[in-house]
Amino acid sequence: MRVVFARCGGLDVHKDTVVACARVAKGAKAAYEIKTFAATMSGLLALSDWLSERGVTHVAMEATGVYWKPVWHVLEGTFELILANAMHIKNVPGRKTDVNDAAWIADLLAHGLIRGSFVPPEPIQELRALTRTRKQLVREKASHVQRIDKILQDANVKLGTVLTDIMGLSGRAILKAITQGENDPDNLLKLVDRRVKASPDTLREALHGRVTRNHRLLLEVHLDHVDALNRAIERIDKEVGNSLEPFRDAVELLKTIPGISDVAATVIVAEIGTDMSRFPGPGHLLSWAGLCPRSDESAGKRRSTRTRKSATWLKTTLVQCAWSASRARSGYLAAQFRRLRARRGPKKAVVAVAASILTAAYFILLRRNPYHDLGADHFDRGDRDKLAKRLVRKLADLGYKAELQIAA
Repeated sequence: MRVVFARCGGLDVHKDTVVACARVAKGAKAAYEIKTFAATMSGLLALSDWLSERGVTHVAMEATGVYWKPVWHVLEGTFELILANAMHIKNVPGRKTDVNDAAWIADLLAHGLIRGSFVPPEPIQELRALTRTRKQLVREKASHVQRIDKILQDANVKLGTVLTDIMGLSGRAILKAITQGENDPDNLLKLVDRRVKASPDTLREALHGRVTRNHRLLLEVHLDHVDALNRAIERIDKEVGNSLEPFRDAVELLKTIPGISDVAATVIVAEIGTDMSRFPGPGHLLSWAGLCPRSDESAGKRRSTRTRKSATWLKTTLVQCAWSASRARSGYLAAQFRRLRARRGPKKAVVAVAASILTAAYFILLRRNPYHDLGADHFDRGDRDKLAKRLVRKLADLGYKAELQIAA
């Protein structure tokens, strides 16, 4: 096979060590040199010097957890780096060792057989770390709220039945009073905000339970955790605001898409960046995000069209935005959801809407123009004759006879 890179290196990265293979082509043959380095800062600097001494120009490594990141940061700027998906460069069955893995990566790189993964610039990586941490904290908070509701159910206090949010203004006041020893439903009823729709009798019945000392202790523990998580989320939000300043214009443009909130726009920027030239087209971005049907065909039969498990942080956010956009009374995205839901069901319809949102985000960031809605009647305008024939058939099913005439 044709050699693309004459001097290249392959790295098999682990938690504490990095096995490096320097491959130098000499005519029709290639010389290999293997050495193991510690994953400490001094070890990585020694690795950089070792590769430079051998004239290596390109270096490839697998995306193994978070262990590749410090290696990448040390070598970045000195070599042309390529991050490989571990699923794409699996070795053939045989003797598997760290040395063989490093040599295999070097061989693939030498012949140009490694497709590099998307690695955003450092400011985007920092923003991504903040948004992902924020999402984890929000999930932990939701978990504690569910445990609080579970404790209330065990105490037969039906707070979640009469209140939309048990952690709202009224819910927090009632929970605080319960942890302080208050059991009288009439006294707890006085803490309910007047805007709550449930009647006083319903509220009084829901607040009448059997709260024990153990219940109060557990409620207090979970409430303390929720308060700590709220403070942590506020700190993250403040830091996200500071890190977002260079990308503020991109976030404002993305917010013009229906269903995209300020948080969702920040997540999109953190996950895909603002430079769309990294993706050859919107289809490549959809494939990277796992929002298009997979290609799984054998013997002329298509076996599966399920989406791939990819870019889970971005995909979950886009699906949430798609649900929000689908509830709109008008607009292209809501019309697309209703059109597909009738044929394919709500789950596949919402994934299609999420793909449309990401496609719109691609062109918005590429052209730096705000979102332009195609309108709720876009699909009707696209095929008027088909719509007219369908309506005539519908009238015939209802027992009417209709004749179509073109209006003057």
